[in-house]
Amino acid sequence: MTGEEAAMRRNVCRNRLTAAALGILVLVLTACAGPREKAPAFGLGSGTYKVGKPYQVAGIWYYPAEDYAYDETGIASWYGPGFHQDRTANGEIFDQNQMSAAHKTLPMPSLVRVTNLDNGRSIVVRINDRGPFVNGRIIDMSWRCAQLLGFDRVGTAKVRVQILAGESRAIAAAARANTQTAYGGGGAAPTAMVAASAGPMAVETLPPPQGGAPVSGTTVGGRFLPAPEVAQRPVSGSRQIYVQAGAFTQYNNASRLRDRVATIAPTTISQTRVGQTRFFRVRLGPIESVAKADGILSQVIGTGTTTARLVVD
Repeated sequence: MTGEEAAMRRNVCRNRLTAAALGILVLVLTACAGPREKAPAFGLGSGTYKVGKPYQVAGIWYYPAEDYAYDETGIASWYGPGFHQDRTANGEIFDQNQMSAAHKTLPMPSLVRVTNLDNGRSIVVRINDRGPFVNGRIIDMSWRCAQLLGFDRVGTAKVRVQILAGESRAIAAAARANTQTAYGGGGAAPTAMVAASAGPMAVETLPPPQGGAPVSGTTVGGRFLPAPEVAQRPVSGSRQIYVQAGAFTQYNNASRLRDRVATIAPTTISQTRVGQTRFFRVRLGPIESVAKADGILSQVIGTGTTTARLVVD
C-alpha cells in the first residue's frame, strides 16, 4: 500500500458503516466524526447483506449493483494493520489475515477470483467492504491476500477480478437471512451449499454450478471464509496499462471524447463487443507504469470525464 493510498484512505475514514447504519451509504472525504468503531478482540461479526445506494466520493459517483457477470481488469492495492479489527461496510470485522477485500460496487458479501496478471497467481476472496477510493484502483485487498498474490511489498498489482456468481448468490442468501450457520441452516440455500455441521470451524467446499474446481474454506461466526489457496493460472496478452476514458455505442460520442483528451496522452478508439452490443472504447496509452497511469487518469478526470478508469489489456 503506497503512502498516497494510505493517506487517502484515512481522509475518507474508509467510509465504513456500523451495523446500526440507516441503510444510506454516507461517504465523507475529511474530518470523520469521532473515532472509528473497534470490534471486540477476535470478533468476526456476522455482517449483513448490502448493496447500497449510489454514492459520491471526490466528485465521482459510484453505483453499487448485483452484477453477477462482473469481470474487469485494473490495479489492485492492499490494506492491513491500520484497519485490523475495524468494522467493514456491511458490519463484518476486518481481519488483515483473512481472505477479504473491498470493492466500490459489488454486493457485500460476494466471492471473487483475483488473478495477478504479472505472475499468474490466483485466489478467491470475500468482498465485505467498500473502497478503494484512490483513483485508478479496482480492488483493495487484505494484507494476507496481497502476500499470497505477491504484491505486498510493491503495494499494487495488475489484476483481473471475476465474480463467482453461484457462490456469491449462496452467501448472499445466508447474509440476508442473518443466520448463525453458513448458507441458511434451515434449507434457505441449495443442499450443496449448506455448511458441514461439525463445529464452528467446519471445512467445506462450494462446488461451482457449472463444474470446475470447488472453492474451499471455513465457516466462522456465520461467515464463509475462503481458504488461503493459491492457484496458478495462465495469463496472456501484453498486460499493458491504459486509461479507459469511456466506452460508447455511438462512434461520434467516442470521437468527441477522444478529441477532448488527446492532448493528455496518445489516444485511440478501439472496438469491442459485449454480448450483441458493439462498443467504441476511448483509451489513452499504453502506459509504462502505475505511477504515470495515475497521473494521466487524474488529468482525464480533471476534464470532467469522471467515469475514466485504469484497465490492463
